Amino acid sequence: MMALAQELKTGTKRSHTAAENTKFVGSFLRGVVSEQNYRTLIKDFYFVYSALEEEMERLADDDFLKPIYFKELNRLNFLKWDLRYYYGPNWMMEVKPSEACIQYTERIHEVADKDPYLLVGHHYTRYLGDLSGGQILRNIAEKALDLPKGEGLHFYDFPKIEDKKAFKTKYREGLDKVTTDTSKINDIIAEANYAFRLNMYMFDELSGDSKDAWNSAAKVFLQTLVGAFKKG
Repeated sequence: MMALAQELKTGTKRSHTAAENTKFVGSFLRGVVSEQNYRTLIKDFYFVYSALEEEMERLADDDFLKPIYFKELNRLNFLKWDLRYYYGPNWMMEVKPSEACIQYTERIHEVADKDPYLLVGHHYTRYLGDLSGGQILRNIAEKALDLPKGEGLHFYDFPKIEDKKAFKTKYREGLDKVTTDTSKINDIIAEANYAFRLNMYMFDELSGDSKDAWNSAAKVFLQTLVGAFKKG
């Protein structure tokens, strides 16, 4: 019997590595990030999480989504605090989603309407990343941007999660309750890989490498679907 948590970890390993090796993330990890690029990223994340959390709340009683629906993971209010810091009190009038961000949010709404269980792939890709590597990025950003203590980095705050390691174990246990159906597991892995590519498209925009990013994302998505079909 397939366990979704382990299958997702294994099945998205290459995408995770590819995301870390994008020009933007690579520079970020070396401590090279401008406030302009960082605030643009936070702005796009606001729209991504708005879409994801809207759909998760709407579908909270869905049998596939219920095991991983933890409200303590929600990022939207924390992103609003950061946007107020970077864009000022009228930030809602200032921010607009980028092209890559629009593609991302459209995909979230699309799967929520047609195949809600695929939201698991998006949920896993973002939130587990926020709890893991995101905490490293927080420390890097604080130093690189020379931010006032407690300002501009609320996105990485999880005040309702005291023990992140224990919570990640709980989350993975929830993943394993989502489904044991091989076909659906393969679909979720393919969607998680696609979610990684959508994130990479946003990163590539920030580094000015977005020309071929969307075509690459679509190509990889098709490849993962074919791979999942063969595996199933």
